Amino acid sequence: MRRAFPFVLLVCLAACSKTSTPASESKASTSSSPTSAAPPPATAAAEPKDAAPAAPPAGRGEDPPPASAFVKPIPAELPNVIARINGETVNKSELQEALTVVERQNGTTVPPTERDRILRALLDELIGFKLLLQESQTRKVAVSDKELDERLAAIKQRFPSEDAFKTELANQKVTLDQVRNMQRQQMMVQKLLEAEVGTKAVVTATEIEKVYKENPTAFQLPDQVHASHILITVPPDGDAAVKAEALAKATSVLKSARGGKDFAALAKEFSQDPGSAAQGGDLGFFAAGQMVPQFSDAAFKLKPGTISDVVETQFGYHIIKVIEKRPGRTVKLEEARPQIEKQLQQSNRNRETAAFVQALRQKGKIEVFI
Repeated sequence: MRRAFPFVLLVCLAACSKTSTPASESKASTSSSPTSAAPPPATAAAEPKDAAPAAPPAGRGEDPPPASAFVKPIPAELPNVIARINGETVNKSELQEALTVVERQNGTTVPPTERDRILRALLDELIGFKLLLQESQTRKVAVSDKELDERLAAIKQRFPSEDAFKTELANQKVTLDQVRNMQRQQMMVQKLLEAEVGTKAVVTATEIEKVYKENPTAFQLPDQVHASHILITVPPDGDAAVKAEALAKATSVLKSARGGKDFAALAKEFSQDPGSAAQGGDLGFFAAGQMVPQFSDAAFKLKPGTISDVVETQFGYHIIKVIEKRPGRTVKLEEARPQIEKQLQQSNRNRETAAFVQALRQKGKIEVFI
């Protein structure tokens, strides 16, 4: 049976890589998934260095329904086939895999009260992705082996070693051939979207200036800290023995760091955060609100050049080294222009992609059985 990558439409809507922030408030997974659409940047860097986030521009795609909106209940036991799109089935296993991705990214299981809403959203994304993939096949969108090899090489670079990459494949229970197939499908969809909506995402200077003038508080940079970390992970279901072993390892690494060993070298050797280990644990600059409280509190209390005690979060045990601190300031228009333009372009892409998928829905035959 062909394995289709779940939970991918969100990435394809952006037609670009998605940032993962394992120490951020979003509580995303610390793992860089080889089945994700593109390798994320350093995992705990929630914003580019010294860049203020632009205010959410108007015109982004359809907003999700409010939590209070009625959601059709989903049966406790899913049927083997949960939907059919132009004759192609969406199987129970695909939706379950999509849910697993969400839970892995958030480091927790989906609460029963949210199950129906999240499964409906995931099913909607799966349907949308299949429609886009079918359209790319109809248009004979091609991805060369060279392009695919380059994508896989970029993904592997986010892991400390080839062995770490293979371990992640084993953890996700996928083979390299399956990953290549998943990546090829995603790249086909991304090429389709680029051809269909790329030219509709143009942003004018007037639009950029309007966003800047109408959202003055959005360009106030708070105090920031530039830090590196070494993460020894603890699985969400890890028992006391597993936690004790991880803590002992973190304590040993901390002793080496405080003993004068190069922190970046230790991070490359011991950190289990694939998104930052290869960069010597460097997380870039971040504000207090971008990190989980335990991590943030420890980092902002440190002086530049100093190393924290072992810090426990839901992701495991961290050793944090602060490199630099930067006071808050107002970002000027010219400095903010690239970020605003990028957000406006993405907003336009989201809107146009939503319209494109809706058009595919209207001309296609979609059957949902739950």
